[in-house]
Amino acid sequence: MEYEIKKATDQIIKAINCDHDGKPNKAVLAGLRKAASITSPHAQIAWPLILAHLNEKDISHTGAPTSGEIAVYTAIHFYAIHQQGLEQSVYVLDKDAQDKDVQDSRLSFFKALAELSKEKNRQTSVNSRVQLVLATTDTARVINILSQLVRLLRSAKKQRKIDYAMLAQDIYGLQGNRSQADRIRWHWGEQYFRNNQVTSKDKGDQNND
Repeated sequence: MEYEIKKATDQIIKAINCDHDGKPNKAVLAGLRKAASITSPHAQIAWPLILAHLNEKDISHTGAPTSGEIAVYTAIHFYAIHQQGLEQSVYVLDKDAQDKDVQDSRLSFFKALAELSKEKNRQTSVNSRVQLVLATTDTARVINILSQLVRLLRSAKKQRKIDYAMLAQDIYGLQGNRSQADRIRWHWGEQYFRNNQVTSKDKGDQNND
């Protein structure tokens, strides 16, 4: 079924936020932040949630993480990093389902980066990392750079709700064949460069600061 990884990631993030007396499970979030990979001992606290929602075909039977496990874990790890210290969720949760304004405010990861790049003194740091992501074919390296971008998003003046479930689906595709990976990079480039144009007035304001 299409978008199985996206669906699983969405369910996991929502479970983290509703299976603990209606509040975010801080212990799971802390474990996710500490563990860069699904095999880390710190990630064990999240294993039951991950395995409960992944499709059987995406679960490893050898101990070597599958593309699906890597994609899902990476996205929820990023979500946990982004959420640290913030009261409002950076993901659209079930309680927001009826709020059209909240739903409409959800952004793809790279569109959010495009908006971040318009903040004062942000463009160079964001652009350089995005360019590295788009030029890199090694998945582990891409994930490492994306983690740096997540931290930039967390430090933004304006917090945005990010579609981390869709990012998981993209990371899954990035691990496919060359054609699939190229399509994902092109899609990311479209999202970023189409939306990161700074107007002439904005540039003038920046130059006058």
